[in-house]
Amino acid sequence: IALSYGSRTLLEDVSASFGQGELTALIGRNGTGKSTLLRAIAGLGTATGEIRLCGKPLAALTALQRASTVSFVTTDKIRIANLACEDVVALGRAPYTNWIGRMQQADRDIVSRSLSLVGMSSFARKTMDRMSDGECQRILIARALAQDTPVILLDEPRAFLDLPNRYELASLLRRLAHEEGKCIFFSTHDLDVALGLCDATALIDTPTLHCMSAADMAASGHIERLFAGAGISFDPATL
Repeated sequence: IALSYGSRTLLEDVSASFGQGELTALIGRNGTGKSTLLRAIAGLGTATGEIRLCGKPLAALTALQRASTVSFVTTDKIRIANLACEDVVALGRAPYTNWIGRMQQADRDIVSRSLSLVGMSSFARKTMDRMSDGECQRILIARALAQDTPVILLDEPRAFLDLPNRYELASLLRRLAHEEGKCIFFSTHDLDVALGLCDATALIDTPTLHCMSAADMAASGHIERLFAGAGISFDPATL
């Protein structure tokens, strides 16, 4: 694909694939197009070339097919004061319910399991305006799980979290990818997490996209070269 933002070229003639059961981190300097790439994959933006989800061209999918194939957790802080957490998670079942949104027992079971997978079962009847950022982020991930898509995209899911919650959330994403067989692709600025917890990494080095295992990325020299101008010191041996 090729990707641009206005008149600025972000990616040009790049190819990559991300596999089932893998956690992949998308890294790069600010303004290089991480969010733009995620939105294009989710069908919320445009790219020149072809994006395929589970072997099918994104452009050929109906809105309903896309909603049952890929879910997207944005970087925005979301506080829904008048809905209980289980109702927020239940919104993920929208692609599968009837035209008035009536849930069946199977839908309610999926909502319950999604809350359990992220460790938030006890928050089912609480509202998000009374919860921490880390707890709210888990609810939004549970909503993506309830959507029951093979592909989950997340844009800076750890941006507003403190260090313990950031590591815990990354560990959760790794577990969900491995145990639930999801293809999880998320953007992050945390190189320690990208290289220490993820199966693979994708590095935007405009206009190129480098994709390889986390171990190979750490040894490649791409990160040192890209971030050297920002005064960031990087030592793969410390990971």
